[in-house]
Parts: sequence; structure tokens; C-alpha cells
Amino acid sequence: MRDALLTAGIDVGSSAVKLVMVRTDGRGGEAVVAKRLERLRRRDPLEVARRVWRHELLPAACARPDEVAYVATTGEGERIEFRTGHFYGMTAHARGALHLRPEARAVLDVGGLHARALTMDERSKVLSHAMTSQCASGSGQFLENISRYLGVTLEEIGELSQKAKKPERCSSICAVLAETDVINMVSRGILVPDILRGIHDSMAGRYVRLLLTAGASGVTLVTGGLAGDAGLLAALRDEAKRQGAPLEFESHADSVFAGALGAALWGAHRHRTLKRRGVALPVGGATM
Repeated sequence: MRDALLTAGIDVGSSAVKLVMVRTDGRGGEAVVAKRLERLRRRDPLEVARRVWRHELLPAACARPDEVAYVATTGEGERIEFRTGHFYGMTAHARGALHLRPEARAVLDVGGLHARALTMDERSKVLSHAMTSQCASGSGQFLENISRYLGVTLEEIGELSQKAKKPERCSSICAVLAETDVINMVSRGILVPDILRGIHDSMAGRYVRLLLTAGASGVTLVTGGLAGDAGLLAALRDEAKRQGAPLEFESHADSVFAGALGAALWGAHRHRTLKRRGVALPVGGATM
């Protein structure tokens, strides 16, 4: 395709780096050609991004650095030296969510340290947003800490949560106090599925209120690290019914890549816009 363009998106989060390579044709055709997720595990996120870019994403896309027209970063990726440009996280997640679910008009992005809700129009323009505080117990890092204490993996949480019989709701907003609540539950003999579903219910209650504060309604795509947690998704749907909230929660197999995907797509749009205006851009990733 003569007008085909390769662009990359790199989303540097608090617990993982997500990279996506996209091919667009300028006429609405958009295809993901490669994607990679690498958990940080206390490593330098910039070094992780460099390594995965050079040794995994480019080979997977069968591309050289000088064939990538635009490298767009989001999240904490503005310090990546080979980026062409940077996009705000909400802007990137809105665009990525719209690609994954064209009917979505709201996004719930659940990250390692906080969650944010946003609404958007059919062109992915962000209309409103709301965010939790970093100390809130409704975050990916909190759930990871709890799973480690309970002796279960993150992959097991969703299934176990859905087996709960008598969920024990965790009421503390502070993550430290919430972890103390869980320790007390264990000492009282509360079963792991009931603890996990209780945590999911508590998180869902906060997230639904967050979305309503942002004025969200209709199809809401869950993105971020907890987008694949089936237990959380079930709790969100139940909570929306309980509150009478006009929200339809959905997830996607690539929801965790929404930020990186959106950045790559915005990068393609910006590249074409500047090219039409005669503005020269450095070739993405050429320094690597």
C-alpha cells in the first residue's frame, strides 16, 4: 500500500511497559502488526522500553527503526529519547478504546497506582474525566499485594472471585488500612474467594461512582492492567445494576494495550497532518 504508514506507541506505566506497532493507510484502515507487554519488576522502565523496542517489537513487526514514521509515547514515557512525540494518557486511552470498541463512549482505566474515568465522543475527543487518589485501595498494585499475601496469582484472582458465596466487603479507602482489613479477614477464617469478591465489590463501588462523577453512560471499556480481571468485570456489572447506573461494562483482549495503541494511532494522525503542512519530522526510532 503506497500510503501505508508504520507508527509505534509506547505506554510506560507504574508496573509495566506496553508497546504496539500499527500500520495505517490514511483511509480508515488500521491494523496492529506487533505488540509486547513487559512487567517492570523494579527495573528501570526506560531501559526496559529500549530493550523491548530494539529486540522484540521491531523484529516482531519485521521493521527497521528507519521504517517507523512516528514513535509516540504516553504515560511516563516522555523521557524516552527516541520518541517522536508524546501524548497525554487520557487522550491515548480514549483513542485506543475507540479502536477496540467503536461504540464505547467512556473508559475506565485501572492502572497500578490509580484509576481514572473519562468520557469521549465518536472522534475520541475527551469530554470529561475524574481520577482516584494514589493512596486509594482501588488499584492494580493493591490487588497485586493482596494476591501475594493470599498466595494466589494475579491470573487466578478473577476465577476465584466469581466462586464467592459470602463476599466480605473491604471498606477502607487507604491501601494500608485495606491491607490490614484483609489480614483480619484471614485471621477470622474468611475464605479467599469471599475476600477477593469483597475487594472487587469495594473497587467496583468506587469505580462506578467515579464514572458517574465524570458523566459517563453507555458502553464503557475497561482498560489498563486490570482489564482482564473477569472478577472485577463481574463486580462492575453487578454494581452498575445495584446503583441503577446507565453503564455497560466491556473489556477486550487488547484492553491492556489501549494506551499504547491510542498513542500509535495519534502518532499516525499527527504525522500525516504535519506532512500535509510541509513540516519535516525525524524518522521515529532512528537513533536506536
